Amino acid sequence: MYDAIVIGARCAGSPTAMLLARQGHRVLLIDRATFPSDTTSTHLIHPQGVAALQRWGLLDELIETGVPPLPELRLDFGAVVSDGTPAPVDGISEHYAPRRRVLDKLLLDAAVRAGAELRTQASVTGLLRAGDRVCGVRFSRPGGPDLRVLGRIVIGADGVDSTVAKHVGAAVYHDKGHLTCASYSHWSGIASPRLTLYPGLGGAVREIPTHDGLTCVDAAWPVGEFDAVRTNIEERFTAAIERHAPDLTGRMRDAKREEPFFGTGRIPNFFRRSHGPGWALAGDAANHKDPIGAHGISDAFRDADRVGHAVHAGLTGEADLDSALAGCQLDREESAMPVYELSAQLAALRPPTPELQGLVAALASNPPDAGRFIGVVAVGREAGGL
Repeated sequence: MYDAIVIGARCAGSPTAMLLARQGHRVLLIDRATFPSDTTSTHLIHPQGVAALQRWGLLDELIETGVPPLPELRLDFGAVVSDGTPAPVDGISEHYAPRRRVLDKLLLDAAVRAGAELRTQASVTGLLRAGDRVCGVRFSRPGGPDLRVLGRIVIGADGVDSTVAKHVGAAVYHDKGHLTCASYSHWSGIASPRLTLYPGLGGAVREIPTHDGLTCVDAAWPVGEFDAVRTNIEERFTAAIERHAPDLTGRMRDAKREEPFFGTGRIPNFFRRSHGPGWALAGDAANHKDPIGAHGISDAFRDADRVGHAVHAGLTGEADLDSALAGCQLDREESAMPVYELSAQLAALRPPTPELQGLVAALASNPPDAGRFIGVVAVGREAGGL
C-alpha cells in the first residue's frame, strides 16, 4: 500500500512525488517513458518557476548543467519593441530554458533521492476501485504481466491526454478549443540570441536560447493551417520568421539547424475537474493552455506545490483529503485564469491594438514600468501580487 501513486514523471509529476516523499510519505512514481528523454514542449521557465526550483533546492543543480540565464524578455511587435526584466519572485528575475531531457531527468532524480519508488516503461491500463473510490492502479511493462498496486491517492500528472482523467471521466470546462498549431527546432550560430516573443497578425515566432549554445525557434499559425504547414514545413517556417521576426531573419543568416522540426496541431485549451474520491490531477492534466506564452513548465511547478500540500494535509489528517483537493482546484482556477485568458488572447494571432502599441512605445523610455509590463506577460500579473 502506497500513500500516493503518481502517474507521469515529468514537470508536474516528479516534483509532486518529491515533495510528498520528502514529507515521509511512501510514493510510487510511474511513467511510460525512459529517462533522460525529450518531449514536445516549450523550454521556458518563467521567474516564478525558477523560484520554485530554488525553494526545492534544485536551482544550483540546474545552473550547473550550463543552461544560460535569460534576465530580459523582449516583446517585438515590429513597429514597437519592449525590453524588460520582470519584478523578482523570491529574489529571482531570470528566466531559464533548459532542454527537457535535462530538466526532466533532474526532477526525476530529485524525486528518487527523496525516497519515491520509480517504475519507467510502465503503461497504466486501468484504475482499481473500492466502491466509488479509486484505490490503486493496474500497469504493465514490456513483456510482463499486468501488475496491481494500491494507494490512498492516485495523482494523474500524465499530461493533456491524461489516462487517469480518461478513466475517471474528468469533465472539461472553460473549454476554448484549439487555437493554434506550432512547430520548432534548434539552431546553432544565431547571432546575439535573446529571449524574444514576436506576436503578429496570423502568426507568431519565439526565440529562446537553451543548452549547448543552441537557440530554440518556434512558430505558430492558426490551427486550420496545420495540414498546409506540415506538408511544407521548411518554406512555411522561413516565411513565418521573415514576416513576423525580420530582425531574427538577419541574425539567422549564418545559423545551422541542428535537429528535425517538431510540431503539433493539437493544442487544446481547457480546465478539467481535478479531484474525486481517491484521485487528483496535476499540471497539464488539470489545466492546459496554448504554449504561446510558454507557461506550461512554470504552472506545472506551481501545481506540484499546490497538489503536494493538499495531499499531505489529507494524508496526515490535518484536513479532509477530498475537501483539501476541492480547495486545490479552486485555487488553481483563481491563480491560473489570468494567464489562461492572456494566452488565449495572444493565440488569437491578432495584431496589437493601437492602445497596446502606444503603451509599448511609451515603455521604451521607462525601464521600471517596462519590467512591470513584462512581468504581467510572464506571470499573468505583477509578481508582487502573487
